[in-house]
Amino acid sequence: MRHFRRIAALAALVLASTLAPVQAQNVTPPATPAVGADASAAPAAPVAAAAAKPAPAKIDNPYGVEALWSQSDAVAKGVLVILALMSMGSWYVIVTKLLEQGRMNRQAKAAETDFWGAGTVRSGAEKLAEGSPFRFIAEAGLEASKKHGGLHAKVDFADWVDLSMHRATDRVQRRLTNGMSFLATVGSTSPFVGLFGTVWGIYHALTAIGVAGQASIDKVAGPVGEALIMTAIGLAVAVPAVLGYNWLLRRNSAVMDEVRDFSGELHTVLLAGGAAGAAA
Repeated sequence: MRHFRRIAALAALVLASTLAPVQAQNVTPPATPAVGADASAAPAAPVAAAAAKPAPAKIDNPYGVEALWSQSDAVAKGVLVILALMSMGSWYVIVTKLLEQGRMNRQAKAAETDFWGAGTVRSGAEKLAEGSPFRFIAEAGLEASKKHGGLHAKVDFADWVDLSMHRATDRVQRRLTNGMSFLATVGSTSPFVGLFGTVWGIYHALTAIGVAGQASIDKVAGPVGEALIMTAIGLAVAVPAVLGYNWLLRRNSAVMDEVRDFSGELHTVLLAGGAAGAAA
């Protein structure tokens, strides 16, 4: 009986030692987060926070032309107004003179076809348009032929007619060159007007440095930017004025060549016909 108990105890011990590893394998380990999940979830929070953060508002340029006008004083605004008036005036002169030169070129072609085909100087002048410089010169020659009497008769007829037509040609040239002096003035003075604005802007920059006690960029950026903009505007006004002046001057020379040729030929016709033939 005693041996039987010992055998039963030994069998129970062996069975317990055999089932222990199996029970350890069947125990479910506690849930732990996966390594990959931690890596992906970690940056998710900052991304969400960044998405929820509102976008910064757009900041206007504090150093542009609009800021220059709104923040500048009366002197700087006066310089800008003067440059704007110069620019508008120069472009007005350029456009109007181009139109006038084109019209005179068409009138020159009309005089070439209509005037010289007429029987007399008077009939030829009547075919030309009102306000045409060629009609004005023709009528000046006719008027000189009529007035060659009295004290004027003491002057040679050729010299008297030549003097009258020369004065008429000079008047046409003066009318054609109206506004050219304005372009020359703008082209020569607008850079200095812009330079005055530049000096004024630098003065404000130095004043800002003196008040602040240090040359920080936020103190000098505005006045220096104002000075640079003034310089650029002055050059932008001067360059078209100078180029327009030279271009219009060359075109005026071509138009006046047509006028002088017409005047010289008409003078020859009037001398050949005499006073009676010109008035017929």
